[in-house]
Amino acid sequence: MVLAPSPTQHRLTVALGFVGSAAIGASTFVPGGRVVFYVGVAAFVWAWLRLRTCDKRQILTAIGVWAVPLLVPLPILSQDVYIYLAQGAIAHAGLDPYTVGPSGLDSPLTDRVSWVWENTPSPYGPLFILLMKSIVAVVGPNVVVAAFVTKVVIASGLVLLCAALPGLARHLGGTPEQALWIGVANPLVLVHLTGGPHNDLLMVAFLAAGTLLVLDRRHVAGIAVVALAMSIKVTAGLVLPFLVWVWAARVKRWGFVTAAGAGALVTVVVFGLCTLAAGVDLGWLGALDGNALLIHWLSIPTGIGELFGIIPVARIIGWGLLAGIVVLLWGRCRSGGPAAISAAAWALLATVLLSSVTMPWYFTWPLVLAAGFALRPAIVAGISVWLVLVNYPNGDTGLYNWWWVLLTAAAGVFVWWTVRREYA
Repeated sequence: MVLAPSPTQHRLTVALGFVGSAAIGASTFVPGGRVVFYVGVAAFVWAWLRLRTCDKRQILTAIGVWAVPLLVPLPILSQDVYIYLAQGAIAHAGLDPYTVGPSGLDSPLTDRVSWVWENTPSPYGPLFILLMKSIVAVVGPNVVVAAFVTKVVIASGLVLLCAALPGLARHLGGTPEQALWIGVANPLVLVHLTGGPHNDLLMVAFLAAGTLLVLDRRHVAGIAVVALAMSIKVTAGLVLPFLVWVWAARVKRWGFVTAAGAGALVTVVVFGLCTLAAGVDLGWLGALDGNALLIHWLSIPTGIGELFGIIPVARIIGWGLLAGIVVLLWGRCRSGGPAAISAAAWALLATVLLSSVTMPWYFTWPLVLAAGFALRPAIVAGISVWLVLVNYPNGDTGLYNWWWVLLTAAAGVFVWWTVRREYA
């Protein structure tokens, strides 16, 4: 039996997490930053494990306190924010971010982009281009200030997630406390998505909120919000067909035709308005495979292809397998309700594992929907911690340092064991 913490214990937990979060942030600009980073992660994870027995209000307090120190420092575990700024600067300059890479604009906001992405157009949806374009228009070419504002804008997704996940748990059979603990307070969300930052945070926040609205029978509004998520990253669009089943199950006549037709119309209108507002076109379609030049074995097809020297072939097979899995999952949840949301979460997990490129924070896509279910959190907790640790603090991958993989996996196993024994 797990006992709830006393107020004093909760304050100590929040303080411990704050110290860990502050150390993680400080590691980006102090000497010996790598050591400071790992000390901070250890403190953060320890606090997170202590938080799992707290009530909803206590968890929300911890999330807010822990997130703040991650907004101030330089990017953590990733340099993607500089790519975002470059794409915003390109759009603000009147160029097409879907055809022009960062090397096509001479600006302080494009100087920090890694050489790997210098000629890569943006794969992101029009709403995100509009956000970045607006940030650049307001802030100007000051990279430090623009990066901070971008972090704050992306971190607003935490507020939406905190509002949506308890409601999802109400529909899906989980508890608000576990949904918030595994879906927001999780270091995979706070350190990777907030500290990174990554626009995936906005995508999953809109996705969770839209799914909740559909489950609450506010179907049009829900589909519209998920379309906004799709306007950040197109991946969110994968959930829309599953939400159609939720809507269709509540319509007495011509349920599927009504839900699918209305859903498609709402999606087209919302996405179209975002496209017009951003002043772009559908060029992102041609840039979706821009990161395919990365070779990471977190992607199962890429890992197998790398092992046998057939990466292009393996990736094609992976896409075909993914399509089959998604269609199968979609066809088996016609009853709608929680079954459709469960199938959507599995479809997102399959997308993460079978896409050509898989980054650690992509696992937050299925996580936010799965968090609402009454799942046993030990495996999720262990994998989450491993995914935070497997990248080096500067954002480079440690996936090909096998000693590092084993060491970080051991940390994940320890977290799994710690949580599992609490639920035994």
